[in-house]
Amino acid sequence: MRKHLWKVLLILVLVLGAIGYMRYFWVFGTGVKAGELNYIVHKGVLFKTYEGKMIQTGIRSQNGTLESFEFMFSVEDPQVAQELMVNSGNQFNLHYREYLAALPWRGHSKFVVDSIVSMSQVHR
Repeated sequence: MRKHLWKVLLILVLVLGAIGYMRYFWVFGTGVKAGELNYIVHKGVLFKTYEGKMIQTGIRSQNGTLESFEFMFSVEDPQVAQELMVNSGNQFNLHYREYLAALPWRGHSKFVVDSIVSMSQVHR
């Protein structure tokens, strides 16, 4: 009886470990988003993380107005976050990794920006 109990517990631990890995550490998708960087802040109570928002230009809606989309993201690398902070308000192409769920020490978003592909000044 004990022999079977250990096997069941081992299988249960392996299944829960695989589910946890898939949910929090497996990269679901990668890509590049383009838009104007609205802000990036360093915040948190227990874990200080870099959180940002980028405004993407949209497409024309049914009534002919231009809509914008917000891309909320986290940044793990402090050097990338500093570069974004210094150039807030500019146009960026940001490379990101998408996870199925966020971790408190990685950020509040399931989208994690890992590099800046390109940046250009916004002329006003």
